[in-house]
Parts: sequence; C-alpha cells; structure tokens
Amino acid sequence: MKLKKYFALTRAGILESFQFRLAMLVMVTGNLLYLTVVYFLWKAIYASSGTDIVSGMTFSDTLIYLVLATALFNFMEMYAVWEIGRNIQSGKIVLDLLKPMPYRSYLFWSYSGTFVTQFFATFLPTFIIVCIVTGGAVPFGINLLYFIISVIMAIMINYSIDFMTGTICIYTESIWGINIMKQVIVLLFSGATIPLAFFPETLKRAVNYMPFQAIYNTPLSILLNGSPTVGTILPALGIQAFWCVILFVLSNLFWKLSLRKITVNGG
Repeated sequence: MKLKKYFALTRAGILESFQFRLAMLVMVTGNLLYLTVVYFLWKAIYASSGTDIVSGMTFSDTLIYLVLATALFNFMEMYAVWEIGRNIQSGKIVLDLLKPMPYRSYLFWSYSGTFVTQFFATFLPTFIIVCIVTGGAVPFGINLLYFIISVIMAIMINYSIDFMTGTICIYTESIWGINIMKQVIVLLFSGATIPLAFFPETLKRAVNYMPFQAIYNTPLSILLNGSPTVGTILPALGIQAFWCVILFVLSNLFWKLSLRKITVNGG
C-alpha cells in the first residue's frame, strides 16, 4: 500500500509532464544546439593537438561520452532545488510538511514521473542514435545491467546533493546563486562537461575522493566498458553505495536541524 501511494505521485508526474510538451521541445532543441557546439569545440581541440588520441581517448570516444553525459543529465536532473526554494519563499512548505509523508520522499516521488518521461523523450532516443551512428561503439552485455544499477545510485546521490542545497534556502531565503554554483561544481567534477580523463593527475586524484564523479562519470565508465570485470565494477559500485549512504544521512540530518530555523513570511 505504501508503494501504491508513491506510484500515484509518479503517475501524476508523468501526466504533468505531458502538459508541458512545448517546454520539452524547447529543451530538446537547446540540447541539439549545445551538442553542436560541443562537437565543433572538441573537433578543434583534437585538430590542434596533432594526434588522434588525447589523454587516452579518441575524438569518437570523447564525443560519445559527452553526448551520453548530456542525455544522462537531462534524464536525471530533477530541479528539486528550485522547488524547495519556491516552496520556502511562498510558504507552501508548511502545507507539504503537514502531508502524511516525509517531505524528502514526497518531493522525490513527485519528480519521479519526470524520470520516466525524460528517459523515453531524451536518454533512450539519444542512446539509440549513438549506437546506430557509431556502428556499435557502445558495447552490449552485462555492462548494461551494471549501468542500470549505477544510474539508480547516481540518481540517489544527485538528489541528496540537491536536497541539501535546497535546504540552504531556509537560511538564505534565496537559492539562485547557490544553485548556479552547485550546478557548475557538479557538472565540472562529475565529468559531465569535461571527461575526467582530461584532468591533471593531481586534480583527478582529488576528484576521486568527491561524490560528484559518482553521478555521471561512474555510470558512463561502466556503460562504455566493453569487458567489465568484477575487480573493476565492484569498487566503482561500492564507492557509489558509500556516497549514497553518507549523503542520505547528511541531507536528512541537515534537513532536521534546519527545520528548527524555518520561518514563513516572517512568521
């Protein structure tokens, strides 16, 4: 019965997504323009490098990675930070807290319908196109199962980071600048804008100790690994599981502590 009410929120989210078809079209168009810029930018980088392989990646490897990273971002992004900020500023947060469901769970499942629509509208078509255009450069095998597990944990990590960032609005009552900074940090250190293989060794080692690389780089590395072994997959999934637990605990703790400070319209 408990899952039934969660799935009801998922269904409502799917129906809501269909009400904003024009917004989805604009997003897809924007992504095409972004990927066009990415293509010519990296084409110029490889042309000026004088070699076909840079940091162990060919131009084709880099483009596949970045195209799938963009599709994964569109699929996983929930914009929960904006929702929390608006609810706090408008006072709606009080009504949400009175619901017979923890606010964190309610917010997540309210957005879960977006995952379904974005998966079929953006990620799956992009994945199919990449596989067709590259002639099978993306391997099919057990790596797909590992990839699904990795993406599920990546969603949980990404949501915990968003939830903590949104909670800051309780103190600042404004979230725009903080969220922009969060997005820049996450997209940079997760490998979504620049593959981590291109990072200097010192920075790469530092990033490996951060949770951000577990959001995009880990799933994509698993997906593009044609011959995964237990010795390479389990440590990657283990690190993701570690950050899932740590960030879940920290975000919940931060939320409970922050609720003591909440004020609504000066009340």
